[in-house]
Amino acid sequence: MARSMSFFIFIALLVFAPICFSFKSNNGGLYPQYYHKSCPRAQEIVKSVVAKAVAKESRMAASLLRLQFHDCFVQGCDASLLLDNSRGIVSEKGSNANRNSARGFDVIDDIKSALEKECPQTVSCADILALAARDSTVLSGGPTWEVPLGRRDSRSASLSSSNNNIPAPNNTFDAILSRFKRQGLDVVDLVALSGSHTIGNSRCTSFRQRLYNQSGNNKPDSTLDESYAAQLRNRCPRSGGDQNLFSLDFVSPTKFDNSYFKNLLASKGLLNSDQVLATKSQASLALVKQYAENNALFFDHFVKSMVKMGNISPLTGSSGEIRKNCRKINSS
Repeated sequence: MARSMSFFIFIALLVFAPICFSFKSNNGGLYPQYYHKSCPRAQEIVKSVVAKAVAKESRMAASLLRLQFHDCFVQGCDASLLLDNSRGIVSEKGSNANRNSARGFDVIDDIKSALEKECPQTVSCADILALAARDSTVLSGGPTWEVPLGRRDSRSASLSSSNNNIPAPNNTFDAILSRFKRQGLDVVDLVALSGSHTIGNSRCTSFRQRLYNQSGNNKPDSTLDESYAAQLRNRCPRSGGDQNLFSLDFVSPTKFDNSYFKNLLASKGLLNSDQVLATKSQASLALVKQYAENNALFFDHFVKSMVKMGNISPLTGSSGEIRKNCRKINSS
């Protein structure tokens, strides 16, 4: 009897072990139910604070979504972006990609403050970023998904990695794809995640060269629709107006949909990094066309790519820490 029972247990372990192993390996040890016991209201609290912030300023949805991108591309998804300058920390907020651009830090602070009252030192800042990105997408009319959780926060930041790893608005297609591949992401992830530019704004300084001197010959970008370029020049002159804001998707600037891809096919992508998706690669152009025709397909690929990006080198187990304040590491 004992021998037969042992055999049954052995077989059961063989059956279920691959499932468990597969789950862990696909998600870096992260799973959506991570806080179900330790902080049951965690996701509810994050959603509530994000909803208030977006109701106050619709632009905040894009800003919060962007924070996770800029965090995960540097050291992995570890909330290094949130750290302020301090002894031993040179903040990533001063990088080319974030300076005078990254925003929404006060909203993250508000979320962290509410969570610390509910369940002290339990929910990581890295997980807050992931949840806030999902909720911002949903509040803008985009898709929802279960966010794998269980990340921990870094005790370091990397200004150099922020400068070198995050794609720039004037990068070539090959340079952008190279930076995505460096993170284990492919061309599908690149095009799908670029679709987040269906909401939000960009500054004049980020695309001025397309209007006046794209190739160093004092001529505008030939891939930019002339009438659209004329509209942009009204508020983005050759000099001055650097901080003037323009909708990344002028058709439906606050709605998460596939009009961004339709704009690219009409040569009306705002940033060079947007338009090259339709002009410099047959593979990316094919995806742009598919997403422009099929909003559901865009949503499906976007969700999968967000989860994939959220799994970039997370700190788990005893690595890192759970910060009490997202802007600074815990006192030793």
